Amino acid sequence: MPQRRVVTGRSQEPRQRFAEELRRLRSQKGITLRQLGERMGWDWSLFGKMEKGDTIGSPEVAEALDGFYGTPGLLLAMWELAAGDKSQFRERYRRYMTLEAEAVSLWHFAVSVLPGLLQTRGYAREVLSAGGLKGPELDQQVEARMSRRELLEGDDAPPFRTILSEAVLRTTLRDKAEWRLQLDHVAEMTERPNVAVHVLPFSAGPFGLDSTDVWFLRLSEGRTVAYTENAHRGDLIEQNAAVEKLQRVYDVVRDLALPPAESRKFVLRMLEEVPCDPLT
Repeated sequence: MPQRRVVTGRSQEPRQRFAEELRRLRSQKGITLRQLGERMGWDWSLFGKMEKGDTIGSPEVAEALDGFYGTPGLLLAMWELAAGDKSQFRERYRRYMTLEAEAVSLWHFAVSVLPGLLQTRGYAREVLSAGGLKGPELDQQVEARMSRRELLEGDDAPPFRTILSEAVLRTTLRDKAEWRLQLDHVAEMTERPNVAVHVLPFSAGPFGLDSTDVWFLRLSEGRTVAYTENAHRGDLIEQNAAVEKLQRVYDVVRDLALPPAESRKFVLRMLEEVPCDPLT
């Protein structure tokens, strides 16, 4: 049996391997990035970032490129490998955190957990513990989350809008005293001029973001990026068409939610339902 030939010169890291294949296919096609953008209907700069490994784009983009290059399923499979690489999740999250610090305004939707910018120390510790963190790593992550709250403080704090599914406020902590402190903190935050809190009640019915936590960051140069997240992974979305599509869904959800004044009353009613410690 002939020996298997070893392929050299190609990266074994999923994200870089994906970028290399994109460059190879375009070169083989003999077109420029700008020509690729024109033919695909996407901003050509997206493909440039994908070929440099700065982003992997979306599965829709990978699937469309499969059709264009005549590689059915290949690029989509490589995209999935790149998306599943934990090191890339950390890289995307680090980039998101950098952009969050630079944002001139932030919009958010929460499915089941309060956003980190509104979390108390006790809430953050219980939620992170439920995710498997413990010991020094847990302490480090709690402190990191607490430091994020400084973003909403000060005279130059950016406007922040969050829509909280009612499920967020119905998922209580095991420690009722900590849960009371958390609800009290949310109520206090609703009084800040730069913070708008909406509650999406169960009575609103089905909605388009029923399984997705999403952030929108408006940056100083005028563009908006999005970050979607679940318990296992997060995706930074910078492609204009994909961000716009998410924003349209977000706008519909915002229209279904209670206005800020009614949402504050909702949170205060939830606070009244939490039993007080008779020793307090």
